Amino acid sequence: MRLTALCLTASLLAIAACTTTTATPPVESAPITPAALTPAAPAIVNGRTGLVPEQAGDAYYASAAASVTARAHGAPRGQAKNVILFVGDGMGISTITAGRIYAGQTRGLDGESYRLAMETLPHMALSKTYANDGQIADSASTATAMTTGAKVNMRTLGITSKAPFGNCAAALDHGTDSLFDLAEREGLSTGVLSTARLTHATPASTYSESASRDWEDNTAFRGQDPGGCKDIAAQFIDWEAGDGFEIAMGGGRRHFLTNDIADPEEQGATGSRTDGRDLTAEWTAKSPDHRVIYGQAGFEATNFDSDTKVLGLFEPSHMQYELDRAGDTLGEPSLADMTAAAITRLSRDPDGFVLMVEGGRIDHAHHAGNAARAVSDTDAFDQAIATALEMTSAEDTLIIVTADHSHTMTIAGYSRRNNPILGKATSDTGEDVKGADGLPYTTLGYMNGPGACAGREEAGAPCVRADLTDVDTTAPDFRQPSLIPMYSESHGGEDVAIFASGPGSELVAGVMEQNEIFHVMGYASGLVAPAE
Repeated sequence: MRLTALCLTASLLAIAACTTTTATPPVESAPITPAALTPAAPAIVNGRTGLVPEQAGDAYYASAAASVTARAHGAPRGQAKNVILFVGDGMGISTITAGRIYAGQTRGLDGESYRLAMETLPHMALSKTYANDGQIADSASTATAMTTGAKVNMRTLGITSKAPFGNCAAALDHGTDSLFDLAEREGLSTGVLSTARLTHATPASTYSESASRDWEDNTAFRGQDPGGCKDIAAQFIDWEAGDGFEIAMGGGRRHFLTNDIADPEEQGATGSRTDGRDLTAEWTAKSPDHRVIYGQAGFEATNFDSDTKVLGLFEPSHMQYELDRAGDTLGEPSLADMTAAAITRLSRDPDGFVLMVEGGRIDHAHHAGNAARAVSDTDAFDQAIATALEMTSAEDTLIIVTADHSHTMTIAGYSRRNNPILGKATSDTGEDVKGADGLPYTTLGYMNGPGACAGREEAGAPCVRADLTDVDTTAPDFRQPSLIPMYSESHGGEDVAIFASGPGSELVAGVMEQNEIFHVMGYASGLVAPAE
């Protein structure tokens, strides 16, 4: 893909000017040019010799390509007909542990020894999630690393590190080809699923190139001339790779509808676009097979074992948290349901498919300091993984499960075995364990976030720890205590886990740069020309 955008003026969004970043990519290996990339033996995988993406000369790309190719040297090369990338947004190690215990306890089982579906995958590694210009990264830069093989600047999508945030002119010559671009170019089917908006950072990394992750529809330009920039929703519809997505489902329909079109489900709501483009109509106009669906009824009425190209937009913004889906009167599918539908649709292609599945709202619950919804959505995400494992074969499908970044949630105290993971820390006698201030505390907590203080109703009031003695900390709306008061809890910067199974999964090992994930998928599938 290539952007054909001009630089926005500083007044547009009061963001970065036309300058380059001060961060530097790896220097230990020289950039690999397209001429230097020659297929490693065996040269043909699934009938493919591999493509050289636009970003092949990027130093981050070259370093990661060399690392993966070195690990693969001398080993039999797996042939992955299909690739599924599962991304638990914000699913750090502590979230996996808490999610495991929660999943077991909610099923009446021993939580500590329970095993998640993702934990059954035979290969694993740690992923270093920093961005080109960020020690602790955001979802746009980390998702782009995984889908393009190059580390990039914070808050940017599909453009290399030479293009700063907000600077369209700089992005003009620094576009990328995502794994999904390459798959479409090679005739494979593609899909993207998310419980967040389809225009949100992680799913948008599969198809968009944007100097800002915030440009989800044309209103992000605040009435100013976008100077050639194209918003992310428009890029989804205008995506020129192959014949486009076979299936895409998630939230975010307000970015596809104009402000004079009533939302099909939410009374009184409309779309947000002001450019007159009804992108849902543009989708259905592409062919007789293109269809837009809303709600559980639309989902259930769709025959996914057909040639229908499905755009599912189930909410104006993000989809419901798993704990809240039952209370949604109109209903919407679970992530596991969407995964089953996508695999059914994509498996019709004899050439194979590439699919991303994002558990997007794990991250949002953490930002709210709300561990109950974070671990519940982790459980729902894991059920989608279990569904994929049941519907595919490790003989021909590479499955990678990881997170884009972590959060600041911790698991602490000396709670007895089988203590509710959302509960207060308890001793072996069942009594609350208390801090030096005489107050009980929860097993789960955050370094920062909205649950920091009590007694701040008035300006200048002291920040004190809440007395949780008579508080039900397992309630869905409870916010776990945090140390530093913040309106929104922040991301964490520690390494996250990678789990993998199927052809090429043995390349997931040790401590990896996050952008190596792209090269593992590209090498195993034959979609990307490996470094010699």
